[in-house]
Amino acid sequence: MPSPQSSPCDRFANLLGEAAATGSFSARRTARPNDLRLEVSSVGTIALPVPVRQAKELCLIGRPARFGQGKQTLLDARVRDTWEIPKSRLKIDKRRWNATLRPVLDRLRADLGLPEGCELIAEFHSMLVYAPGQFFAPHQDSEKADTMIGTMVVTLPSVSTGGVLVVEHAGQTATYRSSKESLSFVAFYADCRHHVRPVTSGYRVVLTYNLLLKGDTVVASAGRADPDRATELAGCLNDHFGDSDEPRRLVYLLDHEYTQRALSWARLKGDDASRAALVRAAAHEADCEVALALAEVHETWSTEDAEPWGYGGRRAHWDDDQEDDEEDGSGEDGYELQELIESTTSLDCWLDESGEATPTSLTVFDDEVCATTPTADLSPHDSSYEGYMGNYGNTLDRWYRRAAIVVWPRRWSYAIRAQASPGWALDRLADLVQVGDVAGARDAATTLGSFWSVAAGVNGQHLLGKALTVAQGLDEPGIAAMLLAPFQIEMLGHTHAASLAQLAAHYGESWTREMVGGWFGRDRPAHMSWQTQRASWLASLPAICEALRAAPQVGVMVGGLLSAAAWTPLRDAMAELSRFPTPSHRHTALGELGPAVAGLLASTTTLAARELRDEIVAFLCRSNDDLVVCAMSALRAAHKSRRDTHREAGLDIVSRHCTVRLATRLARPTRSADDWSIELPEGCHCELCQTLDAFLADTARRSFEWPLAEQRRRHVHSRIDQAELPVHHQTRRSGRPYTLVLTKTEALFAREREARRRDQTDLAWLGRTFNMR
Repeated sequence: MPSPQSSPCDRFANLLGEAAATGSFSARRTARPNDLRLEVSSVGTIALPVPVRQAKELCLIGRPARFGQGKQTLLDARVRDTWEIPKSRLKIDKRRWNATLRPVLDRLRADLGLPEGCELIAEFHSMLVYAPGQFFAPHQDSEKADTMIGTMVVTLPSVSTGGVLVVEHAGQTATYRSSKESLSFVAFYADCRHHVRPVTSGYRVVLTYNLLLKGDTVVASAGRADPDRATELAGCLNDHFGDSDEPRRLVYLLDHEYTQRALSWARLKGDDASRAALVRAAAHEADCEVALALAEVHETWSTEDAEPWGYGGRRAHWDDDQEDDEEDGSGEDGYELQELIESTTSLDCWLDESGEATPTSLTVFDDEVCATTPTADLSPHDSSYEGYMGNYGNTLDRWYRRAAIVVWPRRWSYAIRAQASPGWALDRLADLVQVGDVAGARDAATTLGSFWSVAAGVNGQHLLGKALTVAQGLDEPGIAAMLLAPFQIEMLGHTHAASLAQLAAHYGESWTREMVGGWFGRDRPAHMSWQTQRASWLASLPAICEALRAAPQVGVMVGGLLSAAAWTPLRDAMAELSRFPTPSHRHTALGELGPAVAGLLASTTTLAARELRDEIVAFLCRSNDDLVVCAMSALRAAHKSRRDTHREAGLDIVSRHCTVRLATRLARPTRSADDWSIELPEGCHCELCQTLDAFLADTARRSFEWPLAEQRRRHVHSRIDQAELPVHHQTRRSGRPYTLVLTKTEALFAREREARRRDQTDLAWLGRTFNMR
């Protein structure tokens, strides 16, 4: 019995676990082979048991069997080594075969826990022959049809050893051997991992079938659901949700794995179906709603290395004389799980009771999740091992796919669904506004406040258009601001311009300025608010401003707010980067901002924002050679625009400034071959740096031997490396203290030659493009 101290969530899972098991993950039946008439062209009618002679003939006409991996179909004998007989060569007397097959399928249906009223249909897939030494490594079958629920393997009788079929699920293992006289029918669910051990003698000949389901497993299971058990479950739901005003869920993880294609109430497998029927009955009794979802579970475990082979380690060979293998507790790759450090569960592909699908992306809290079968007992679809890193031990990350039933009180229906699918939430608000129920829409929108900033931000780029329209329809500035707060400026495109202009006209300039500032991350420092995507967005800003001009007054106002808000972090980022001590990073990063600057200048032209244009141009024309890199990048990005807009965008001023700066640099005399002086950038003025500066400024001195203690050497190293000076530094480890040997390198001259060549190229380009002579 559950402990009285256990949570309602745990009691819920325990009650479902105590429900009588209705079936297994795999099952086996046998039958006489009399009704199987199988002909293979070039081989003839297959005798049963299959003689060695015919098995060898089948191998000769077979082709290496392929296997699926994701969306690929691969051929690799290290994974699957068996012969597949082409379907075109096979002929089965279906009328006779069905006399045996159909009764066996009905028994297997019951063995697998599928309720009466459902039917298994066998769809032929392939004929395989395993010769001595051939095998199929552990794998999981892909679902080849929407209604596929499992696989059936029919092993023909033959004299052989090895070739055992091993099926695993939820920590349990079943092994199936072939018969010398009878047909062996093994059925298992599609999510079960399985493998075929190497054949040690003789030949293993099988027919494989896809098992398709006809009927609704949950509806058919409802008739045998225990009403008293459903009432107990309903009590757990009431205790779990209580009288709280905060929306909560209960997420019950099912035992089997489902793909998005196969997820359906009607096709739940075995115990999943009977438990789902109980959960739905309990939910209706507790005035709750339910949904079926796909769950991705990520677990992080602490681990220890498994003991070596020969002392409790996993066996390194197969022995068909042994019974079912015993597990030794070690994880994949020989790691033993110790303690669960962290677990997260996320849901997607949400189906309500009617089967209607809703796109979903939701991470749920641990105290909302329960399961009868622990996730660690299942097979992960991916794992990652991290060895000892010094400050924490070995860890193993595992990812699992499970189905889940989500339950919530009907009174929280909108908020729960909205958190799972923000797009659905916006559609429902829009529907209410459209039918004139603005008050109802406002009431519903206010329930979003506790989670909307996270939920809407996950897929915000696809939601912004809906949110802008709904925000205006709500006709309440506070709720509208809450609805739009999670979005970022990079999500705004030219298609949103009309809705944004209408929204600004509705709520006014002050409200719009506040909203735009939030989108730009107004309260974050420049290095945090600037993102790689921001540069791409600024390059698209002219198109947004052009679209905004369709609403002449308010559109220009909104464009001005966007441009002004964009300039502040862009200016701060350029100023911060121009102070960065490492030249290569400084120049690369400033150059990457050029297209963003060009986009912003083009926007000022569209909006006739001369004051902002002048501010941007003045910043670019500062007496700072590093900013020339950004200015040249901006000019190159903008030069394809109409020439008559160059002056309006201030590009003529920027190009003249760059021309003067480049010409001034080129007018300086080239470095003489005996001039070894190097300028130390501004920074530290300690006595070490003063000594270093004196050595670097010396035109004739190429090397310097400098006895220094370790910490003092490190400081000198950092100044040289940070500024990327053409100086080689090496420590001669003799004497006390060790001697730091500094040597100026030929890179000093090579870098200056490259810089002059680059300046000459830029100056020539300016002359051709902007007529700067």
